[in-house]
Amino acid sequence: MSVAPGWYIDPAEPETRRYWDGEGWLGAPIPADATPPEGPPPPEPVEPPSAPPAAPAPLPPAGAGRPQPPAHPPAYGSPAGPGQPGPGQYGPGQYGPGPTGFGPHGPQGPGPQAFGAPHPGWAGPPTDPRPHGLPLASFGSRLGARLIDFGIVFLLNALVNGWFVWRYLEELSPLLREAQRRVQSQERSTEPLPPPGEQSGMLLVVILLIAAALWLAYEVPSMAATGQTFGKRLTGVRAVPIEADQPLGFGRALRRWSTLGLPTLLWYCCGLGLVLQFVDAVSPLFDHPLRQALHDKRALTVVVQVPRNAPRPTPHDRADSPGDTP
Repeated sequence: MSVAPGWYIDPAEPETRRYWDGEGWLGAPIPADATPPEGPPPPEPVEPPSAPPAAPAPLPPAGAGRPQPPAHPPAYGSPAGPGQPGPGQYGPGQYGPGPTGFGPHGPQGPGPQAFGAPHPGWAGPPTDPRPHGLPLASFGSRLGARLIDFGIVFLLNALVNGWFVWRYLEELSPLLREAQRRVQSQERSTEPLPPPGEQSGMLLVVILLIAAALWLAYEVPSMAATGQTFGKRLTGVRAVPIEADQPLGFGRALRRWSTLGLPTLLWYCCGLGLVLQFVDAVSPLFDHPLRQALHDKRALTVVVQVPRNAPRPTPHDRADSPGDTP
């Protein structure tokens, strides 16, 4: 899911604002406090190519009554004459054929730079982006926050969901006891194990629904207001929209949670939901340069490291803050 075209704060330079065309930055930056124009910036003027110097006219042969016409410049690919630049010999700012195309930086000139991409004149690897002037959160900090939150949600399930889990185990007890007896006696029987109780399927659905509801109630309101759960506050990380440092709002927080939380209901299908959640959890390790998980990409958020003494963002009065609409 890509960010809609428009004028946004440049995460690499928070003091400036640039136009995002859906694939990259376009045009020159403007001050962050300036009012952006309607639509994309006007195209930058292109310097007309300078004509190569004409070859000097050869001197007329001795004894000739009239001068010879000037020789034509050599075609591209042929050896250059005296005083003429050959392929790849044009100076800075000059247009001409070269190893990368025709123009100062290739066929299209310098293009928009993506997050973390090096400047064309810089040497070395690209630097890590700093959305809104804040460093990206490490995977270890994010994992620690998620484990703390899972521990809290597990305790809530032990209180609310405990009776349903006990009833579910009671429905499975004949199957579990028979399996344990065969293992202890080393019996190699071909008879099938006794089926679970009739209410086991319904109890499992109820358990998963309650677990997903408790997780939603714990995470979504706090993420909508401050971008932090209890675990994120302890590890010093926060989720913010890509385009502005502001609260997520309920709509964006719900989209972010649903990508990771709703697969809980698919645990009923041979653990398929657990596989999807594992893939989502490790996806920041393979995303560059913003280290976004799949739920971050859907909600257009990024997780940053917050200084210890930084003020907490002020929640908006309405349910959907400006962070809900990119």
